[in-house]
Amino acid sequence: MPVREFESVCVHHILDGLRFGLSHFSRPSRAAVIYCPAPDDPPRIYDPQNLLRGHEPRLTEVYLDDDGWRGPRPSDSLVHCLRPEEDHELTLSGLIGFGGRSRAMTYQMWFTEHHPDLCSVGPTTRWLEYAVNLFSQNCEYKNVLNLDAAEFLLQDLACHAVRDFLVDERGLILGMDTNLRIYPLLDAVLGVSKTREEGAWARGVIAFVEPAYLHRLDFLLRFPELERPALSNHKHVRKLLQAVESDDRFLASDGGTIVGVARGALPPATVLADFRGGHGFLYLDQDPVCSFSDGDFHSSNRQPLLVHLEEALLEVDLSPTDRHDLFQAVTRIVNDARDQRHGCSVVVDLGLEPLELAGQKLEAPLDLRREGALEVAVGLSRVDGALHVARDLHLHGFACLMDGLATPGENRARGARFNSAIRFSARHHGVIVVVVSADRPVNVIQGGVELTAQCEWVPMPGTPRPPTLRQWVNQAIV
Repeated sequence: MPVREFESVCVHHILDGLRFGLSHFSRPSRAAVIYCPAPDDPPRIYDPQNLLRGHEPRLTEVYLDDDGWRGPRPSDSLVHCLRPEEDHELTLSGLIGFGGRSRAMTYQMWFTEHHPDLCSVGPTTRWLEYAVNLFSQNCEYKNVLNLDAAEFLLQDLACHAVRDFLVDERGLILGMDTNLRIYPLLDAVLGVSKTREEGAWARGVIAFVEPAYLHRLDFLLRFPELERPALSNHKHVRKLLQAVESDDRFLASDGGTIVGVARGALPPATVLADFRGGHGFLYLDQDPVCSFSDGDFHSSNRQPLLVHLEEALLEVDLSPTDRHDLFQAVTRIVNDARDQRHGCSVVVDLGLEPLELAGQKLEAPLDLRREGALEVAVGLSRVDGALHVARDLHLHGFACLMDGLATPGENRARGARFNSAIRFSARHHGVIVVVVSADRPVNVIQGGVELTAQCEWVPMPGTPRPPTLRQWVNQAIV
């Protein structure tokens, strides 16, 4: 296969596998790459889903107006990594980037979206690093039979990305000579998270401590060295977690066994697994790394994305204090509904005069700024029907019915709560409806349109030769 044709096929396979894998680790994700095969070649761009559109001025400034990005070409085949955060000229807002140089690929920089609900950019960055290495290796050997394997490899790297990030960060803290093995640790976390005890999911904390630092813990009890429960025995570990479901106690592990039950301060570079029922979070010291649920790791911090509500409130004639308090009140109600998995709807009425909604009226509207009032509203959200919250920060009713005529925005795959909100908001343009489903999705609806809807990004068909960056920028100007 000609070199140019192989390069085009290779970049297509690598990017498609990267996009697919990140879309499962995070929410639906796009990817793009800027690369230059030889020192004197013009930079080329492969951006089938227009991830980099809107960044043309910065890309022109960095890659077309200046050749400083080219740098020296490595004499060996090893990839010399490039991190945008170490060179602020390469940083693009809202994106995560990682690149490298090698003998086969003079320069490459991969980008993906920086989703607002990421626990940490670290695992995603490690995923981009895999793409950098695979692109360089395949361009070095030019074996077309390896391309499918490279694409499949990039589709399922969540555990490896989390592991590499933890190893790198712990190495920076403790040095490279550490004895806490990460792969068995991660396998145990997923195994325990999937194990029920008398029908209940795991709750509690396991602290994975560097073995040399175990003596620093304040142990309440320790198991004899020869009788310590093995971390690989997920059922046994799940039973022991019942002893630390509350208070500040935790199970202490050396990465291979459960050493005992401890409390208090933790030594540096400790990996924490916080089990919270059907899901949990992984921390390095106090910094979140990722979440886990359904037998896999995910990047999400599992907080509702109410950015669209916040943006909609900016267009309303409210004082900054009222706007902030209203947003915080709705957020509190939504968080409780998601955590308790009961679902609810909140009608945020932004009209000067509150609407008359069919539902349970109050003798006097409840001021949500009063002490304890918001807790009452949170409790009332469990009742079937919608909460009616007006711009005056008062609850005007609960168990409200949302009616309206059929609209094109309805989705038969969704329930009555969602479709009623679509119809109601299409009829009343002065309201925003926040819908929380029992299975955790949160939707912000205004004017009969779901503001939180995501487009289905379709990869560019075929494998045409990626255009030069100059051609790509000129297309935007035209």
